[in-house]
Amino acid sequence: MFDPRRHIRRGVVRVLFHFLGWLGIAVMFYVGFSFFFDTPLEYRMKYSTTEMRRQYEALSARYDSVELVLQNVVERDRNVFKILFESEPYDLEAETETERWMTYDKLLKKSPKELAAELDAKTRELNRKMAALQSRYDRLAGLVQNAGDAIDFIPAIQPVINPELTLLTASFGLRIHPFYKTLTPHQGVDYTVPEGSRVFATADGVVHDVTRNNSASGLSITIAHGKNYHTVYSHLSRANVRRGDRVRRGDIIALSGNTGLSLAPHLHYEVHHNGQRVNPIHYFFMELSPSDYRRIKEIARSGMQSFD
Repeated sequence: MFDPRRHIRRGVVRVLFHFLGWLGIAVMFYVGFSFFFDTPLEYRMKYSTTEMRRQYEALSARYDSVELVLQNVVERDRNVFKILFESEPYDLEAETETERWMTYDKLLKKSPKELAAELDAKTRELNRKMAALQSRYDRLAGLVQNAGDAIDFIPAIQPVINPELTLLTASFGLRIHPFYKTLTPHQGVDYTVPEGSRVFATADGVVHDVTRNNSASGLSITIAHGKNYHTVYSHLSRANVRRGDRVRRGDIIALSGNTGLSLAPHLHYEVHHNGQRVNPIHYFFMELSPSDYRRIKEIARSGMQSFD
């Protein structure tokens, strides 16, 4: 006997099986298609990834090449420094870094009680030094006030533009002579500046002499500043002043050069006081902070060979 409900149920089951079958076929087709073929979005993503990988590899290769060239340049610079100055190049940052780590390591080993006691002692010492410094400052301010215009005659700046301080390569004292290779007194400081660099008067004064035929110092200028101060500027390429000219601190008096007995273009600068040559580094107080003063002393101490 025909049962309509059973017939409908079988039809629904048949349709459901057909649907599931076609759905399975569609899923298998999609999986197979995706396995062998890329969708437009997947293609763009793969192309972008491939391009990024290619650029990364190219940049890595370029970085390795630049790093190698930089290492060669650094090594060549160190070798040139050793040949010219017969000493190891200075590395102030490395020295400071080492000192900081040593101090930090010592602090870690101390107990809180020890740290508190050390801080208290350092605070008292700092207060004592500040009081002494204030007293010296007040005394110095009084001397400056009493000196009046006389301070303009003290050579108190560097004779060249040297904001990074690294142009000063040989200082006052015993240095290796560049030609004789023996320790000889170096009576001033050397600045490695390009030929034609501006040279400044370091204090007010009168041009005492312009020497043009000195085989050792080449073209040289001597300025008398009063208060028994004289300054000397040697190995110049051109003099902008003549004997008897009055100059003021900061005036351009010459251009640097490589005249006379000179290893390379540079300026040799001297300060004389009471007829004695003195270390010019101690007279840069108008433009150097205390930290700059310490740094320029370290830089000057690193070079053992002069340029003249």
